[in-house]
Amino acid sequence: MNTKDRIHGLIKEISSEVLRFIREHESSSNDRWVPAAQIKNDLELNFVAVPRTNQHYGQRGWFFATIARLLEDQNLIEYKKSNRRAYYRTTG
Repeated sequence: MNTKDRIHGLIKEISSEVLRFIREHESSSNDRWVPAAQIKNDLELNFVAVPRTNQHYGQRGWFFATIARLLEDQNLIEYKKSNRRAYYRTTG
């Protein structure tokens, strides 16, 4: 297995854990929609995405957004935006 395959395997494992988290929290959410902010905060998935020497604006949810998009592309989760807030739920 080469480096790319190992990295992609790890990303797939992370995605599976995020999916599991969403599934576990659907039962306590309105219409199964889990707030993206809750997911990012509970899993501490906010990171700074620029080099230290560049100007940055603090931690952001870019990593979670990438994982969520991968899950959405696989039709494993759904996304909705309501009142400027994002929500996710599993498709099943």
